[in-house]
Amino acid sequence: MTRSPNYMSEDTPQPTTIPETSVGILLQRGGEEMMLLKVSDRFTVSLSSETAVEQITNLLTSTAEYDRNIPTSGSKLAEFTVAPQERDTVMAAVRNREDVTNASHVYQLKDNPGTLVYLKDKLTIQFIAEANEVTINAIATEFGLELVKSVMGIPNTFVFQVTQAATENPVKIANRLMGRNQVLTAEPEIVMAKQPSYRPRDTLYSKQWYLNHSGGTMLTAGCHIDVEKAWDITRGNRSIVVAIADDAIDLNHPDFQGKGKIVAPRDFKDNDFLPLPESYEESHGTACAGIAVAEETGTGIVGVAPGCALMPIRTTGMLDDDGIEELFDWAIKNNASVISCSWGAAAVYFPLSLRQRAAINHAATEGRRGKGCVIVFAAGNANRPVNGTIFERNWPSNLLRGPTNWLGGFTVHPDVITVAACTSLGKKSAYSNWGTNISVVAPSNNAPPGMWFEQTGYISTAPNVTEDTPGLGIFTDDLLGEAGYETGDFVSEFGGTSSACPVVAGVAALILSANPNLTAQEVKRIIEDTGDKIIDRDPDPQLGMRLGTYDTNGYSQWFGYGKVNAFKAVQAAQQKKGKGTQSTKIIKGSNNQSIAIPDDNPNGITSAIGITESASVGDIQVTVNIEHEFLGDLEIRLKAPNGVTILLQNRTLGSKTQLQQTYTVVTTPILQQLLNQTAAGIWQLQVVDSVQMDTGRLKSWELVLRG
Repeated sequence: MTRSPNYMSEDTPQPTTIPETSVGILLQRGGEEMMLLKVSDRFTVSLSSETAVEQITNLLTSTAEYDRNIPTSGSKLAEFTVAPQERDTVMAAVRNREDVTNASHVYQLKDNPGTLVYLKDKLTIQFIAEANEVTINAIATEFGLELVKSVMGIPNTFVFQVTQAATENPVKIANRLMGRNQVLTAEPEIVMAKQPSYRPRDTLYSKQWYLNHSGGTMLTAGCHIDVEKAWDITRGNRSIVVAIADDAIDLNHPDFQGKGKIVAPRDFKDNDFLPLPESYEESHGTACAGIAVAEETGTGIVGVAPGCALMPIRTTGMLDDDGIEELFDWAIKNNASVISCSWGAAAVYFPLSLRQRAAINHAATEGRRGKGCVIVFAAGNANRPVNGTIFERNWPSNLLRGPTNWLGGFTVHPDVITVAACTSLGKKSAYSNWGTNISVVAPSNNAPPGMWFEQTGYISTAPNVTEDTPGLGIFTDDLLGEAGYETGDFVSEFGGTSSACPVVAGVAALILSANPNLTAQEVKRIIEDTGDKIIDRDPDPQLGMRLGTYDTNGYSQWFGYGKVNAFKAVQAAQQKKGKGTQSTKIIKGSNNQSIAIPDDNPNGITSAIGITESASVGDIQVTVNIEHEFLGDLEIRLKAPNGVTILLQNRTLGSKTQLQQTYTVVTTPILQQLLNQTAAGIWQLQVVDSVQMDTGRLKSWELVLRG
């Protein structure tokens, strides 16, 4: 049977048809479409010079005024406010200026009011493998685009600059490109505020109980990370560098002094090399750095890994593709071992862009001279899943209501260690995000949910829980003197997953100090394998669910694989070093039974390969051989023996009829979720035909594992 001839050739994928009414309001991001709403009283301008701001301001109407400069990497982006009825007229006048490369609306995400989305003048485009240079240049010329660079790690993918020859904004251009047969993905680059995972609120406790303690008020046995016994093995060394990417770090603090302590400081906000705070509001990074690596000086506090070096990185405070690439590139080029990120996007639903995913993967696989940087992210403080749906109700002003999808793009990246929070009483911290992507938990404070952050401050307390919950706070470094969270040089009330994240980053630094030959994935697995299985059988006070116990795989949605234990982790790293380099074992399996794929059947077919060897998976390749009248109907998944299912191929193959494809960790990064798992068991390939009409067969498939 044949298709209607809406496709260019058998070598082109099925295009996405977007209604004309939606071209300007659909945001393409991470393979998903998100609805945008235009903000009525503001717009942005991409400027070619600093003096253009003053010149434009002089031309504005009485109701329009310059608001601020959006701190981004690359192009200069100025924000202006204006009376709603004059917005479009003012924007049209500004667009005609020679010193303006682009003028754009400011947006909000439809299901996340309060979060502003700014549009840059760049797009990322992933072309099909068959698209040649002539085709790519023709498309770029047609849409007024200029090639900037290729995207590392993703074949046939490029960043383009929108020039003055373009007749539409990047959102519209991206949506039109999604209808082209030669294009797999097109994403406009956006800028969004970065959300610190916590700002402390209550004075609770002034000791470092989270490192070690021998009991006391509001302290349960084993709620600390048992670091003193880890220090008997190593307190860290200067060759292991912990990058703290945050708002700023007070490098004058005594806890960050010492020969070789500071390595490659960088300020991306002011574009210099002195990432110092400019106001009391920039206290977050200092507190996080103190937890991870505060120097042992005889006074002040001690970090988890006091002997390790600190790479202080001040971010712009906004999230855009250029900024994320620059951050991780800086860490890689300057030999960071661990990258600690106590922040996420100020949005309910935030999938990562192609470039952001690639930047993290590049750091996790190419950093440390090919061993990979260990990347640690805070899970967030909304008491919501890092990836899931909650039926929201009772929010003030119905800010959120009904089935609401939550997604923290950074926290679900397979290369990231995602850290949730537990309390001094061995319970889930009430605010801590949770879900199937949590790696471990680390000690922090306790407080009710209600820390959802907007650019201008906290919106409100989340519904149902309004009282403080029991648990001690985290004692760490603060800005010197009267600036900062508290008067003095220390803060006793820090917390949130912001403080849990650098605890794990410090433990990762101790692990690498004990055994620097470990890969980033091996460090992640050690931290997960050595976690303490704390249990919380109480229902969540806000949502009522009970997720504080462990399944048959030793996993809990509240606690991941358990609470991080520094001693057990460092001991395991040291023992692994003693074993020396293990030989690589190649494990192969194949299934050559040809199976018909049922047409328009959601159950599809399953073909199995049994593996008897018990080695740990270090690499994986899946080769698939399928004949089908229209491959664009098919989705292909791989199910591992532990039950984890990976989408190998979505419905992007278009009218091709032959598929002989090998999927690897490089071409299909999501396969990294299966690394370090046991090879033994039944592996299953699932093929589903979702559309009526065309048929075909799975002819064979092969699995190659490196143990």
